[in-house]
Amino acid sequence: MAAQSLSLETIEDFLAQKRFAMVGISREPHSFSVTLFEELCRRGYDVIPVNPNTPNVLGRRCFARLQEIQPPVEAVLLMTSPATDKVVVDCAEAGIRRVWMYRAGGTGAVSPRAVAFCRERGIQVVPGQCPFMFLPGAGTVHRLHGFIRQITGRYPHRIAA
Repeated sequence: MAAQSLSLETIEDFLAQKRFAMVGISREPHSFSVTLFEELCRRGYDVIPVNPNTPNVLGRRCFARLQEIQPPVEAVLLMTSPATDKVVVDCAEAGIRRVWMYRAGGTGAVSPRAVAFCRERGIQVVPGQCPFMFLPGAGTVHRLHGFIRQITGRYPHRIAA
């Protein structure tokens, strides 16, 4: 999906949600998804881990499915493989209104079919991008990643009012 179809406002709206689920968080404590999870929690986000293969992540209860989370969340960060089609169906069934499909390199969690599914159902979708690029005060590597995307035209833009 081209970044041009993604507005910076959609990203800001997602990050304004202070409580959301992270689907596909790793069981490995030194994985990128756990690092991102820790940083988001450190910044005051209430991130609910979802992975059917582990009971907890860093002492937080891990849910097997989005539908189990109470109270329900309205946003989901997908750290899954590109085969996200079933996960976005779970998102729709759980009443999720915002989905971020993580990608830093490669395909990440982005699936064109899953993006289309979300858009057809009125679910805001961030098809790719790394949240670190949009967090204030992110490290040099993340700022550089954002800068490279800006000069190559793959960074989201503001929609002119």
